Amino acid sequence: MDRPDIGDVAEILLDYVENDRTFQSDRITTVPTAAYFDQDIWQKEIDTVFKAVPLMLALTCEMPNPGDYKAMDAIGLPILITRDKAGVVHAFLNVCSHRGAPVANEGHGNCARFTCKYHSWTFGLDGRLLAVSDRAKFGDLDKATRGLRALPCEERAGMIFVVLTPDAPIDLDDFFQGMLDDFEAVGLKDWAFLGQREIVGANWKIAFDGYLEGYHFASLHPQTIHPRTPSNVTHYESFGPHIRIGFPQVSIAKLRDVPREDWRSQENNGFDFVRILFPNISAFLAPEITQIAQLFPGPTPEENRTVLTYVRRDPPRDAEDQTQIEAMIEFLRDVTYTEDYLIGLELQKGLKAQAHESIVLGRNERGNQFFHETLQWYMNGKQGPAPKI
Repeated sequence: MDRPDIGDVAEILLDYVENDRTFQSDRITTVPTAAYFDQDIWQKEIDTVFKAVPLMLALTCEMPNPGDYKAMDAIGLPILITRDKAGVVHAFLNVCSHRGAPVANEGHGNCARFTCKYHSWTFGLDGRLLAVSDRAKFGDLDKATRGLRALPCEERAGMIFVVLTPDAPIDLDDFFQGMLDDFEAVGLKDWAFLGQREIVGANWKIAFDGYLEGYHFASLHPQTIHPRTPSNVTHYESFGPHIRIGFPQVSIAKLRDVPREDWRSQENNGFDFVRILFPNISAFLAPEITQIAQLFPGPTPEENRTVLTYVRRDPPRDAEDQTQIEAMIEFLRDVTYTEDYLIGLELQKGLKAQAHESIVLGRNERGNQFFHETLQWYMNGKQGPAPKI
C-alpha cells in the first residue's frame, strides 16, 4: 500500500501551521444523538464490532515471560490471557468447565497452572484440563473435552489481539493493513510495562470522540496540552479502519534547522502522532512515558470503562526514577479524567435531553467522521466499500 513517510507528514503539518490550515473533509456530517444512549444501538455495537474484530487486550511487556498471565474483564466477559512454557500466547474465557467459576483472579501473575477456587479443578497454561479433584468420586470424565474455552488470539508488534467470539476467524494482516508497522518500527515488544489505571465515564463513543481531534485543545486543555500543541491543526491518514493522527507542536518551525531527509526521525521533536486502533485504542508513543487507552462499553449504554496502560522504552532505573514515573502516571490519568471524562458526563446528560436530533461533525473533524462512518459500516454488515480518510 502507499504509506506516507513520516517526514512527508511532518512537512504537511509544518505547512498547516505556517498557513493557518488543517486537514479538511469535503462536507459537514451528523451523528444521531440516540447513538450515544440507545440500548439497541449499544447492543449492536457490541455484537457486530466488539465481539467480531481483533481487540488489543494486552501488551507483550505486560506478560513477557513463560507462565505469565493476565485476567481481565472485556465488555462483561471474563478473559484469561496466558503465555505457555514455549512462549506462545493463548486466550480463553476465564470460566471453569465444571461449574463456571473463574480459574484466575483479575490482574497479572505467573504460574505453572490454574486451580479453580471452587472445586480445585486444575488447568494448564494452554487451557487443557489437567486434573479433576477427587476424580474417583466425581466419576469418569473425558478431560480432553473439558478444557478452557479458547478464543482466537495472536501476538504482533508488541501487542496481543483477541477476538471475543470462540472459533471466529482472526486475520491481523487484513484487519490492520499496515497500521502495526509503526509499532514494529519502535520495538514496542521490548518496552517496559509501568502500570495501569482505570477510569470510568460516559458512553464509550463520547469518550473516544475526544481522542480523535484537536479542535478542543485551546478551550479544554489550556494549561496542559495547548502549550505544546496548537488547537485545531491535525492531519489524518487511514489504514483500513484505523487512523494515524498527526499533531504539530508549537515548536515545529525548528524542523527548518534539521536536514529534510532526517525529518522522518523527528517524531516528538516538533510533531506528534496519536495512533488509533479501531474500535477502541488510542496510543500516544512519547519518549518520556507512553499512555495507551483501551475504551470498553460499560454495563449500560451511558457508561464506559477505560484502562490506561503506561509503558516506556526502558524500565525504572532506580527508586527516584520510579517515584517520578508514578507521579507522571497520576498526572496523565488526572488530566485524562478531569479534563476529558468529566465533561463527557455533561455531554451525556445534554445528549440524553434530546435537545437536538443529531450532533454535528465539522470538516476539520475528519477523524471523528471517519470513525463513525466505519462503525456504521461494520454495524451494517460491511455492505459496500469500506470508508477511507
